[in-house]
Amino acid sequence: MNDWREIRTMSREEMMKRVARFRKLKGSDGGLPDSPLPECRRKLYAVIGFQPPEDRASNATTSPVGEDASAMPAIAIAEGFNLGYCKARPGRGPLMHNHDTNETFIAMTGRWRCEWNEGEAMQYVDLAPYDVISFPPGVARRFMNVTYDEPDREHLLMFVIGGNSPQAEFTPAAMRRCEQYAAAKTKTPVKRPKARSARAARAPT
Repeated sequence: MNDWREIRTMSREEMMKRVARFRKLKGSDGGLPDSPLPECRRKLYAVIGFQPPEDRASNATTSPVGEDASAMPAIAIAEGFNLGYCKARPGRGPLMHNHDTNETFIAMTGRWRCEWNEGEAMQYVDLAPYDVISFPPGVARRFMNVTYDEPDREHLLMFVIGGNSPQAEFTPAAMRRCEQYAAAKTKTPVKRPKARSARAARAPT
């Protein structure tokens, strides 16, 4: 490891590998257990870091930005933290999940509701642009765009997550919701014969 006290010169070419232009970011709307759910549809952008988790305890454990986005960070470095964006319409956001490191949210546009705990213990706070909330490891949390006066507009939330390869784990209740949705989608509707019209019923055979 280099001694940071030894000032070094970096070329423009080297530094430009650490520049992320927002208009060029590649986001993903898949790769997470809750991605298919209508109320969870959002696009996640891995800007800095997000190496895939090394050890996964269960199917509920994944990269915070999902398999797809974690494979294409704009700045692929491992320096102890990760930064990304979420873009979503009002009423949408992830299901309850937990992290193994700190997760900090900064509202960039619109209003975002950040909830924590589940069931009767649930609490929430709403963030306006540039407001911040910082969740410690081990606390179940979720966020949702609540800018309901702009129903068709997507808004942006920034998140900063500690570590080099952080893990997110969806709660048992969240995984049950995913399983119920998947089961409902795979059910084949019963095909009923079309009813004959009154004229067809009276027609001679």
